[in-house]
Amino acid sequence: MKTPMRNLILCVAAAAFFAGPALAADKLLTVTGDATVNVAPDTAVIRIGVTTTAKTAREASEGNARQATAVLAAIKESGIGDRDVQTSRLSLQPQYDQSKAGPARLLGFQVTNQLTVKFHDIAKLPGFLDRAIAAGANEMSGIEFIVSEQSKLLDQARDDAVADARRKAELYAKAAGVKVGQVVTISEEGPNGPPRPMVQAMRAGAVPVAPGEQTLRASVTVSFAIIP
Repeated sequence: MKTPMRNLILCVAAAAFFAGPALAADKLLTVTGDATVNVAPDTAVIRIGVTTTAKTAREASEGNARQATAVLAAIKESGIGDRDVQTSRLSLQPQYDQSKAGPARLLGFQVTNQLTVKFHDIAKLPGFLDRAIAAGANEMSGIEFIVSEQSKLLDQARDDAVADARRKAELYAKAAGVKVGQVVTISEEGPNGPPRPMVQAMRAGAVPVAPGEQTLRASVTVSFAIIP
């Protein structure tokens, strides 16, 4: 008779174990808190370069080197340090005439020298673009605006998101006739929102630059204990 009684005790204990979390969940109030911080970027990364063509590889390379040297000089004149300038692409490609049937005819060579430049002062960017274009830069493949202190700003948004969660919990608790207790669980979720364009743009000569405004978002899910 001992064996059946022992099995019964084990079954009761297992049922209590699995029922425990469900009962605990009934005593929780779970809400989501959201907060955003809008900030203008303070750093810009631009990819700008020189592309030249000539009948021979040597002529194309020499012509490209002259123009690229002039562009580098313009970068230094803009106050950009060496650590913020990096060669991101250097290529030499033959150019063929594909318009006629038969074997392709070699037309010449194309050389591309592209630089990635970081600006810690966005206000200098429009003036730099004017000087770089005047110096011989003839291609720009992209520009990116960055918030350098993003982690600190996100911490501010996280604080505000937790406060928003508590505010919502207090509203629900009041409506339900209960009180909000201590925080039981908290989790962060969701990516940052996409950059949002600003209304105004900076202009320098013929080169307009709009750095935009970036919206940093924090979203947290918080479970509070319910006090009757």
